[in-house]
Amino acid sequence: MVLKHNQTLSDLRDNHAFTGELSWIGLRPAHQGAMVMPGEATLIENKGLKGDHMANGSSKKRQVTLIQVEHLAVISKLINKNSISAENLRRNLVIEGINLLALRDRQFTIGDCILQGTGHCHPCSRMEEALGEGGYNAMRGHGGITAIVIQGGAIKIGDMVRSLPET
Repeated sequence: MVLKHNQTLSDLRDNHAFTGELSWIGLRPAHQGAMVMPGEATLIENKGLKGDHMANGSSKKRQVTLIQVEHLAVISKLINKNSISAENLRRNLVIEGINLLALRDRQFTIGDCILQGTGHCHPCSRMEEALGEGGYNAMRGHGGITAIVIQGGAIKIGDMVRSLPET
């Protein structure tokens, strides 16, 4: 499919207005346990985040969960709150400045690490408990994405998030 100015759809998918940034990290050591919020963490290839319960290797497509900081304001508005904490949403990484849905089926970097977007991160029933009445529906379409770790390493708040060109 060729679009105006001889750009293909692949060209458009590779074109992002801004580079994103990692603004928050959260680990869930136990399945329904409290979140731990370090300023840095380690991504383990084919596992997930070191110290997170999902890094046990049981999930092939949901090793890391990501949400955009821009969606926090939308979700809070939909449940009539002034703000919400990323901790309440139980995602691993909060990214700002880049559309995560554009990364859903492609590879991207966080710092020197490479991840592969694998799908939507749909809300779970715990969102009613975490956010109050309507929390589940407020999260629908705003829950972020899931990813797997292709190349691990250290990540820290402030690391750049970049989409890799389609191959």
